[in-house]
Amino acid sequence: MDDGRLDALGQTIVGALAGAAAGHSIAFGQLTVNVQAEKIVDVVKFLRDDPACRFVSFTDVTAVDYPGREKRFDVVYHLLSPTLNARIRLRAEAGETTQVPSIIEVFPGADWFERECYDLYGVIFIGHPDMRRLLTDYGFDGHPLRKDFPLTGFVEVRYDDQEKRVVYEPVRLNQEFRNFDFLSPWEGADYPILPGDEKAGPKVGG
Repeated sequence: MDDGRLDALGQTIVGALAGAAAGHSIAFGQLTVNVQAEKIVDVVKFLRDDPACRFVSFTDVTAVDYPGREKRFDVVYHLLSPTLNARIRLRAEAGETTQVPSIIEVFPGADWFERECYDLYGVIFIGHPDMRRLLTDYGFDGHPLRKDFPLTGFVEVRYDDQEKRVVYEPVRLNQEFRNFDFLSPWEGADYPILPGDEKAGPKVGG
């Protein structure tokens, strides 16, 4: 589907979903519609059932984290219409405490995707029948795909041969993170001389 037809489809969707869809854009041959998080169930029902859309195939739901925003998450849904041979992306802003309605009743395949989104980002889906972590372990602290989650995590896991079981311990960094300068060694660094540099005599021109 070319950009002109996608733009017409986007206008049709936004016009039909007044109050639920705020606008649309086209990039890389795909249509993106900005929607209100609390209206997501109405939106996907319309996209699935309307004869002009027929987005009957659910692909996935995930999130993008923008820590500097008041509503830090974009919850992103992807749907496919075999009838139109087109994909659509739905983007809804959500904060850390925003309760996003689950779309399981419309697309049962969203089950594990919503659990994964909750596990890795902390996005809360209400109406989900089994809203618990999916990929991380029991008692995991935090949400690892948030931009402010520490690279090292909080705990490390190892097998203890004496206790004959897996044990969890706070992360211990045996070596501190090192700061490297990537200046050319031929040009020299702009910091004071290092120990031993004073032994080097002045260069003799050849």
